[in-house]
Amino acid sequence: MPEPIRTSRRTWVAAWVVLCAAGLVATAGLNASTAPGPRPERPVSAECAEYVADIERQVAEARQKGERDRVLVFSRVQNGTDDDCGEELRDRLRDDR
Repeated sequence: MPEPIRTSRRTWVAAWVVLCAAGLVATAGLNASTAPGPRPERPVSAECAEYVADIERQVAEARQKGERDRVLVFSRVQNGTDDDCGEELRDRLRDDR
């Protein structure tokens, strides 16, 4: 049986460094290429647009008064409608931060 080729520790360390660097470069490239773009505008009902505008107005008033440490609470009762404006409101408030 032939004797196995002996490699030095330096060769193993160099191989691991090259593999790790290649992995980091590949990961950075994949992360940069899959960055989410801006979400397309989706149609919003008039009722939802009015509700979101009212909330934005109240938030702006609270900022003008200097009430940054307070919590604004909004409630809405729905009468048989499936459109709850939740996503639109979350998107607007996230962009506002």
